[in-house]
Amino acid sequence: MYIPKHFKVTDFSEIEAFIEEHSFGTLISTKKGKPIATHLPMQLYKKEDIYYITGHMAYGNPQWKTFKACEDVLITFQGPHAYISSSWYEKENVPTWNYQSVHVYGKAYLLEEKELRDDLTYLLQKYEKHRPDPVLWETLSPFLLEKELKGIVGFKVQVNGIQAAYKMSQNRNKDDYENIIKQLQNEGNPESSGLAERMKNKI
Repeated sequence: MYIPKHFKVTDFSEIEAFIEEHSFGTLISTKKGKPIATHLPMQLYKKEDIYYITGHMAYGNPQWKTFKACEDVLITFQGPHAYISSSWYEKENVPTWNYQSVHVYGKAYLLEEKELRDDLTYLLQKYEKHRPDPVLWETLSPFLLEKELKGIVGFKVQVNGIQAAYKMSQNRNKDDYENIIKQLQNEGNPESSGLAERMKNKI
């Protein structure tokens, strides 16, 4: 990923938090030289100083069959993004687009059944624990679980590279920066509002 120096993020704790918050990513691999992608919820974790990303996809999805042949796969995570009008600057310039994005590279492997069960248990706990009637692994019937497990394939990606770009007008002067935040808040859509909040936190 091309990242100008103003926008490069190297604080790994910040990148970890970003992936945790924007965990619905895109897994990209290749089949006979052609890129293929699947959009999935995924999880980042560390084991013995090695980072992994785990997830699962439908058994009928042919992408998992590409993992063995691929030297590396790419996973992208996207944060809020928005159009930035140059009319918001003090001086004449061209419009641009602000965004947050993380790219993760690594070798993909299939999960063993126990690993898949553990991963699904954690996934349900993560997204259900705060709900009044949580749907957890232990609350689902064994018959249903066994049936559904036959329809999915789990994977883990051993991470060997991470790139992060936060293009949030860091190269603008203070007045421009604050006006961009104000204008984004006035746009009236969730992406612009989310980006404005991110930019405010960077002041």
